[in-house]
Amino acid sequence: MEVKVKYELEFPIHVSPSLLYQYISTPSGLSEWFADNVNSRGEIFTFIWDDSEEKAKLISKRSGERVKFRWLDEDGNDSDYFFEMRIMEDDITKDVSIVVIDFAEEDEMDEAALLWENQISDLKHVLGSV
Repeated sequence: MEVKVKYELEFPIHVSPSLLYQYISTPSGLSEWFADNVNSRGEIFTFIWDDSEEKAKLISKRSGERVKFRWLDEDGNDSDYFFEMRIMEDDITKDVSIVVIDFAEEDEMDEAALLWENQISDLKHVLGSV
């Protein structure tokens, strides 16, 4: 199995941190832009795309600031990989951006970054922040 590499992407987004947080931390918010459907049972979130399904455990969150999910393997055990979305707000300009921390195999970094760009583009569209 290939080792995945951690990477970080930042996207400016013109929306209030509290509204943005609703879209990155709730099943209904996430299903608007991140996956076709998202269900949660306690801290376990199920992300559904077309014909695939992935489960992740919500391992930390701070209201209005960040959420962090750890992917689960087929047996429901924690994997080594997580993804995190952080909301950053510049103290002076009040510009808001979303920082994504994720993992990808080295030869899939460009593809992974492009996927997130598309996802965040959908998020901006849903928020009316195009």
